[in-house]
Amino acid sequence: MKAILVKQPGGPEQLYIGTHDKPLPNPDELLVRVQATALNRADTLQRQGKYPPPKGASPLLGLEVAGEVVEAGINCSRFKKGDKVFGLLPGGGYAEYAILHEAMALPVPDNLTMEEAAAIPEVFLTAYQALVWLGRLQAGERVLVHAGASGVGTAAIQLARALQAEVLVTASEKKLQACLDLGAHKAINYKEAPFEEAVLAHTNSEGVDLIVDFIAGPYFQSNIECLRLDGRLVLLASLGGGKVDSFDLRKLLAKRLHVMGSTLRSRPHGYQAKLTEEMWTFAGPLFKSGQIKPVIDSVFDWQDVAAAHRYMEQNQNIGKIVLRINS
Repeated sequence: MKAILVKQPGGPEQLYIGTHDKPLPNPDELLVRVQATALNRADTLQRQGKYPPPKGASPLLGLEVAGEVVEAGINCSRFKKGDKVFGLLPGGGYAEYAILHEAMALPVPDNLTMEEAAAIPEVFLTAYQALVWLGRLQAGERVLVHAGASGVGTAAIQLARALQAEVLVTASEKKLQACLDLGAHKAINYKEAPFEEAVLAHTNSEGVDLIVDFIAGPYFQSNIECLRLDGRLVLLASLGGGKVDSFDLRKLLAKRLHVMGSTLRSRPHGYQAKLTEEMWTFAGPLFKSGQIKPVIDSVFDWQDVAAAHRYMEQNQNIGKIVLRINS
């Protein structure tokens, strides 16, 4: 089959379409003819040789797909040949065919395109995990989402609103309105002034109950200042670096704070399957009704995968970048 390969670890120019062995499904797996996949930061890191796939996973890039089932393993009962499905996978999405465990597969709603379906799994599962499983967000609480216009950010805004929370976000100036349009109550230009000043001013110095952060080191102390008593901080990435200088740990004690770090790709299959089921039970009806939606910035043909990776690394996108696969 055709697949996007990496000549050697490096920049986007190392990506090319070549040939790779077609995968074979195990009894509990679906073989999917991929029609769309989506970019994630993990793809750019793996391309650079900095984020190897989990043991046993496909060496190919791509953590989410949407397409048509062409073969179902003998133990599969939820889906059959010809069904339209989408879902999260540990690798292999940048190809004509991919393996999707049936427990991770979801039916493509009639009101969504394949490109839209491919833009859901990674960001909505990550956001649901951060908000609900780790962050324990409750109705009436406040949540601050950094990188509000990112894929996970746009998902988190919508899920938090559906959970009846008050949503604050940080983003660059040109992305603020997009966050507000998705339902954020307050959008803060992090380049204009320290974001903690705007957060505390908006909340009458009370702060927020939960923060979902991708920046890490440079934001850590400001995040702690923004959290109220019994607040929770969920770290999902360290895009700004992993070091914190001269932090007074007594602040954690005084506010009884919870600081958590998490990734999704390295989680066991059972964890991911349960998360998929729970997220879709909550969000599936909202997707079908149009109350929440995947946010797509742009769609690239997979022949232009290098350009898509460059675009992601320029941090210009609002929402997801999708690859249309010509299979």
